Amino acid sequence: MRSKIFVLAIVGLAAAGLTAAIAQDTKAAPQMTAEQQAEMATYMKYATPGQAHALLKPFVGSFNVTSTMWQAPGTPPEVSKGTSENTWVLGERWVQQHFKGEVMGMPFEGIGFTGYDNFKKKYVGTWIDSMSTMLMVSTGTADASGKTFTATGTVDDVVTGKPATFREATKVIDANTHVMEMFGADKTGKEFKMMEIVYTRK
Repeated sequence: MRSKIFVLAIVGLAAAGLTAAIAQDTKAAPQMTAEQQAEMATYMKYATPGQAHALLKPFVGSFNVTSTMWQAPGTPPEVSKGTSENTWVLGERWVQQHFKGEVMGMPFEGIGFTGYDNFKKKYVGTWIDSMSTMLMVSTGTADASGKTFTATGTVDDVVTGKPATFREATKVIDANTHVMEMFGADKTGKEFKMMEIVYTRK
């Protein structure tokens, strides 16, 4: 709580300083205590993007997308095309994905954010789309090469009324191609590949 109050206080001081500058006030701005300086240094450490964020660079750009989905193990796949515009946002802390395509012959649009949480030391992602009102959240890691990312999460299964787990594996093939695979559980609880999405840079 104290840290939140401190951050709010810093914002307040910044606003006050801006107001004073506009008014051409020559009064000196309040000085932070040693404790406040230490807290600010800690805050900035966790707020600053680093190498883990830089590993997301291959996902930034304009891509043509081929999606292959399976409703259940052994069923014929459904293949569809789309596009994905992926951009850095918030000072290269997050990659925003804006996907447009089709699912089951219907227009489909989705928005996702992927970043790295310096405090949790985990990659974190969110996803929302035009075919649900749910927010999907995932957390994961990168391997030593920095080219394979794995993540897990849960989503409400509206058919069973229970949470369903999923696993994602994303591989950077080269500077222009990456592939995301999503795995879920069948009716027996056994994992199977539900989806494969290939991104090819335009």
